[in-house]
Amino acid sequence: MEAPLVSIVIVCMNRMENLYPCLEGVRDYTGVPCETFVVAYRFSPENLARAQADFPWVTWIESREVHGFSENNNLALRQARGRYCFIVNDDTLMDMPVIDRLVEDFGRLPDSAAALSPCIRFPDGRIQTCGRGPWNAWRYARHYLHGVDETRPGRWSMREGLFQTYTLNGACFLIRTDVFREAGWFDERFFFTPEDIALGDLLNRRGYTVWVDADVSITHVAGGSVSAMEAAIKPARVRGSLVFYGEPLPLKLLIWCYEALRVCKYAFLPRTDRNTLMRQTAVNVMHTVFSGLSPKEIFIRCSHG
Repeated sequence: MEAPLVSIVIVCMNRMENLYPCLEGVRDYTGVPCETFVVAYRFSPENLARAQADFPWVTWIESREVHGFSENNNLALRQARGRYCFIVNDDTLMDMPVIDRLVEDFGRLPDSAAALSPCIRFPDGRIQTCGRGPWNAWRYARHYLHGVDETRPGRWSMREGLFQTYTLNGACFLIRTDVFREAGWFDERFFFTPEDIALGDLLNRRGYTVWVDADVSITHVAGGSVSAMEAAIKPARVRGSLVFYGEPLPLKLLIWCYEALRVCKYAFLPRTDRNTLMRQTAVNVMHTVFSGLSPKEIFIRCSHG
C-alpha cells in the first residue's frame, strides 16, 4: 500500500459535537494523500459505533486507560506512515485547505524546518496564537498572573506571511515525521501541557526551525466554560509546567500564594457549584506545587477527590 503524505492525528474525549465538525472539515478541505487517526478516549460504545459508521475512512484507536494529551497522541503517532504528521485538536474548524497549504509551504522552507503552524483563531475571529516565542519560568509566572499577551507583534509572533517562530501551539501544527520520531514523539512526562512548548524548545535545541504561515488559519473553539474536571486538570497542568521549568522555588511560592488568595476569594463568594469547584481547584493546586508526584499521578489523585 502506498504511504500517505500526511498522517492526521486527532484526540477526542467522547465529544461528538466537537469531533464531527472537525472531521468534516478535514474531509472537505484536504486534497493531499493522507491517513486519519482518531484516538477515541473513553468513548461510549454507542458513540464509537456511530462514529465508525459515519467516518469509515478514519482509523479508530480506542483509549480506555487514564492518558494525557501526550500519551493519547503517541498511541496514533507510533502508527503514522506519512512524511508529515498533522496534529489537530478535535475542537477545531477548517474553512480552507489548511493541510494542503502547509504541505505546500514546506517546499519553500529551508532544510532545517521541522514544524509549521497556521494562524490559530477563536470563533469570533480574534487571534489565539500566530507564532510563539520562547517560554521560561519568568514568562510562565507572568502568564500565571495574566500578564502575557501572545498577540503582541514581536520577533517570533504576529508577523505577515511565512515567518520563523520559536515554539508550537498544540491545537494545530504540521511536523516532519522523521524529526518527530527522532524527538521521541510528545514527552509523556506532561499530561495537559506544556508538551507543545517543550517540543518546540527541543526542536530548536537540536538545530531545527519552527515556522508559521499567517495567511493560513484555523478556528479553535477552545471551550469557554469551566470543565467539571478542572479541579484535576489544572493541578496536573501546573505540575507539568513546574517540571518543564525546572521547579524554581520562587515560581512555586508565587503559584502557592496566588492560589491561597483564590481560596480566600471563593470562601467569601456565594456557594454556587462553580465557586465551590474553583475553590477546590485552588486548594488542589496548592497541594500540587510542592508535591513530588508526576502530573499524571496528580490528575488521578485529584480526580478521586
